[in-house]
Amino acid sequence: MKIKYVYDALCGWCYGFVPAMSQFKTKYRDNVHFEVISGGMVTGSRIGPIGEVAPYISWAYKDVENATAVKFGEVFLHQTLKTGTAIFTSVPPAVALSVFKKLRPSESVEFAEALQKAIYFDGIEPEHTHQYGKIAERFGLNGTDFVAAMGEETHKADAENDFKLARDLGVTGFPTVFVEHQNTYYKIASGCVPFDTLENNFLTLKNQLNP
Repeated sequence: MKIKYVYDALCGWCYGFVPAMSQFKTKYRDNVHFEVISGGMVTGSRIGPIGEVAPYISWAYKDVENATAVKFGEVFLHQTLKTGTAIFTSVPPAVALSVFKKLRPSESVEFAEALQKAIYFDGIEPEHTHQYGKIAERFGLNGTDFVAAMGEETHKADAENDFKLARDLGVTGFPTVFVEHQNTYYKIASGCVPFDTLENNFLTLKNQLNP
């Protein structure tokens, strides 16, 4: 059994889902393989200054905070969001995740969490690729080499393949969690559900697949 977590680095509810997914990964990582799939929420014509393409965040972030244990950072709220000029794009963080998955596949959940914290707490701008090297360094990787790898076409193609997989799975919102078993995908979470719901859905499915 494999867990396929379809998220997007720019999805505020995925940021709110971090505590539940982190707890789930910690509890089941010894027996289940986890992989994060980038959903491609902000691509193509959706890309643009955050103040123009995602003004809703200025009030929607409060809903995420009220419903979960996460907090949005002062730098993001009072600089990135208030200024409104940072380019909102899912592509660079998706490429960064693709590079990371080649190097440290078992830690893709942790890296995805680090990406979201960097954007929504520390306030990095998604287009500033050098910032991803700094995140990679926290995992013991060479930051310069990591940023260079992000420029390679193979990793860009891997990110596009993630987007395609999300579409093929019928994902229309994030976060969404699947169990992959014998080449079949079973959805166990849609939206920012609490840990207990995620775990109960997983165990119910597991019992059905392995009676």
